[in-house]
Amino acid sequence: MLERQLKKKVLITVRTYPTPSRQQIEVSCTAGIDENNNWIRLYPIPYRFLANDKRFSKYQYIEALVQKATSDTRPESYKVNPESIKIVSPPIPIANQWKARKEIIYPLKVRSLCELQALRDANQYPTLGFFKPKEIIRLEIKPEKEPEWTEKQLTNLRQYPLFGNALKSELEKIPFVFTYVFRCDDLNCHTIHKLSCTDWEMGTSYRKWINVYGNNWETKFRQKYFDFMKARDTHFFVGTIQQHPGDWIIIGLFYPPQVVDINQPKLF
Repeated sequence: MLERQLKKKVLITVRTYPTPSRQQIEVSCTAGIDENNNWIRLYPIPYRFLANDKRFSKYQYIEALVQKATSDTRPESYKVNPESIKIVSPPIPIANQWKARKEIIYPLKVRSLCELQALRDANQYPTLGFFKPKEIIRLEIKPEKEPEWTEKQLTNLRQYPLFGNALKSELEKIPFVFTYVFRCDDLNCHTIHKLSCTDWEMGTSYRKWINVYGNNWETKFRQKYFDFMKARDTHFFVGTIQQHPGDWIIIGLFYPPQVVDINQPKLF
C-alpha cells in the first residue's frame, strides 16, 4: 500500500556534505522541524541538481510533498518529491537570527547524547536530536581509509541526470574524517564520546581552505571548528545511521554567541 503524499512545511536546520547515490547521482542528508514542532528527515535531496528557485538555505522554510518512507524505518524519515520543493520564507534576518532560531529549536533540546540514546533504546525513537555538550575536548582530523571514490561510486556520480542540468564539477570526496571528542552534560555519564561530523559547512571549508592555504589548511580549519566552537555556545544536531541504527553522528553545528549573565556580580 502506497503512503499518502502530504504537504509539509519545514524549517531546514541541517544539510550534510553530499554522498554518491545510485538513483539520484548524489544526495545530501537534510533535516529540520515541521509545522508541528517535530523533527523530520527529508530524502532524497539532490541539492546541487535543484533549480535555483528551489535551492534553500539553512533556516529557511520550505514546503514540499512528502510521504512516509518505506525503505527507511526511522520514524522521522520522509521521502520528498524534489520537484515539489518551494521556498516560502527568506532566511531569518541577521539582526535577530540566533534569537529567532533558538525559539524554534530549543523546545526540542535534550540534556545530552546519553539521554537521546536512552530514549532511542526504549522506543526506537528519536533518531534525530539536539543538545549542548558539556565540554568539547578536541577535534580529530584523520585521513579516510579510502581517500578516493570507489569505482561503483564514480559510476553513480557519472550518470546523466534525469532532471536539471549536468554539473560543471564532479562531487569531490573529502579525504578526511572530522570527529568531535566531548563530554555530556549529564551527571550519570562517565563516558568520553567521539562522533564524526558530516556538516556541509565543514566539507565546504576544507575544499576552500586547501586551495587557499595549501598544506596549512588544517591550522585555519582548527581555528574555526575547534577554537571558535569552544568559544561559542556550541550545540550539536545529531542523527542515527540508517544501516547502523545504534550509531550516532553529528550532522550539523549550532553556534550562537555565549550568553552573558547580566546578574552575575562583577569582580572589579
